[in-house]
Formats: sequence, structure tokens, C-alpha cells
Amino acid sequence: MWKNVGYYNGEMGPLEEMKVPMGDRALYFGDGIYEATCVANRVPFALDDHLDRMYNSLRLLEIPFRRDRDWVRGELQRVIDAAEDAPVHLLYWQISRGNCPRSHPFPPKEVEPALMITIRPHQMKSMDRPYRLISLEDNRFKLCNIKTLNLIPSVLANQRAVERGCDEAVLHRGTRVTECAHSNISILKDGVLRTAPTDELILPGITRKHLLALAREHGIPVEETPFSMVELMNADEAIVTSSSALCMRVESIDGIPVGGRDQERLKLLQAAYWEKFQRETGGAARR
Repeated sequence: MWKNVGYYNGEMGPLEEMKVPMGDRALYFGDGIYEATCVANRVPFALDDHLDRMYNSLRLLEIPFRRDRDWVRGELQRVIDAAEDAPVHLLYWQISRGNCPRSHPFPPKEVEPALMITIRPHQMKSMDRPYRLISLEDNRFKLCNIKTLNLIPSVLANQRAVERGCDEAVLHRGTRVTECAHSNISILKDGVLRTAPTDELILPGITRKHLLALAREHGIPVEETPFSMVELMNADEAIVTSSSALCMRVESIDGIPVGGRDQERLKLLQAAYWEKFQRETGGAARR
């Protein structure tokens, strides 16, 4: 077993010693898709949902990945089982269009897509610690619903947040809020949970999906409609969701306090999400 495990097209070893061929199109073009989820008790959380989105991203990018779900699940589990024990791990995997000499058109049909997997210990953020955000114009391309490796605008946005001592950047196109640099964002207003619709401007987040389901289970109405920066700033609560941090409250945006007016519903959703994570992964993980 290794603390950090790497895998590339069937080969596995310590992450720090693994190598990727220079012809992998992920290196030249970011030509691929990725997924990530937390693992507790060697059980990946919401894996079926992540596989659904993985195959949809592959379809939308026209990557001819021919392996079925059971094979992918088995390779992921091989990597999980090779990792040293830890309360929680972060499991990441990506599929590129394959290895071939650099050329913009798709490679010949005989070139197989390449699968890379990593796993490492992960410290989940406490949902008791709120997020601070900055706001930025969303300058990404209009295929944000595909979980591609093309993340430079998100990297730059998150760097601006770090430089200002914040946790995330919330993005907007004009007045419409889309999502954060690597998270989804929702609001609670007048007892209703609102979140942007899953069009081409946001990623259909798995944690977002579960948050909406949990809200409905607990009698909280849900609206999947666009909202503005003004509505975000005046929300009763703002909530950031991601696979690595689950359900985080926002306390400020651009240094201006936000939320704090519907803590009962917020804490209900956070508790419900944590219970779901514990139940589906065996119940031993720690926040």
C-alpha cells in the first residue's frame, strides 16, 4: 500500500513515481474529462452519479471510450484498495483522448483513450466554518456543462480568491450568477432553495444534485432558475457545494457580509448531507 497512489492505463504505483507519456493529448490540449469524489471506508461516495456524468462528458466531447461501467468501477477500486488507511481520501480520475503525435484533429481510430487515476488522503472542511468569496466576471467558454480538463479560467479565478484571503470566487455573466470557480452556488430566500438551471453555463454538480434532493425530502421548495448578483447579496443564505467540501455556508462576498438569516434550514441541509455521506460510506469518516 502507498499513501498516495497513481494509476495510468493499468500501471499502478506511488503517485510521486508515476509517469505519463508526453504524447497524451491531455498535456497538449486539455483534451479530456475528469471526475473526483471523496472516499471513506474504501467506499467512493455517489459513484454511480459520477459515472453517469463521466459518460455524458465523454459523449459530448466525442471521446470513444469503450470500457463499461463495471470495468471503470473495478479499476477505481483497485486504486482505492492500494491506498494506506485514512479517514477520508480524495479519488480523482481523468480520461484523455489518448496518446499520439501532436495534431489538432482527433487521432486515428486505433488510438485508445487513456485513463489516469489518483488517490490521496483528504481533510474534509468543517461545515461549521463559513466561506468567504470574491466575485468575478465569468470568462469561461460556453461548454461549462462538460467536466473537461480545460480549467485555466477557473484556476485564475481561484488564484485571485486566494490572493484576497478568500475560499472561492463566485462567477457571473453580466448580472446572472453562474457558479464558483470549482463549486456550485445556491441560495435560500424566503424558505425556498434556488439554484441556477443546468444549462451550458454551469456544471451539473453531483453535490448540487443531492442538495436539491435533500431539500425536497425535508419539505424545502426548490427552484432551478437563474438569480442575479443582487439577489445573491440579499439572500437569506448562500451555499457553496462541491464533492470535496459538501455544503458550505457563505459569510461574505467581496468583503460584504451576506446570509445569516436562515440558519435553521441551512443547518438542517448540512446535517442531512453529512448523514447521507456517513450512511453511504459506512459511517466512520470524520469532519
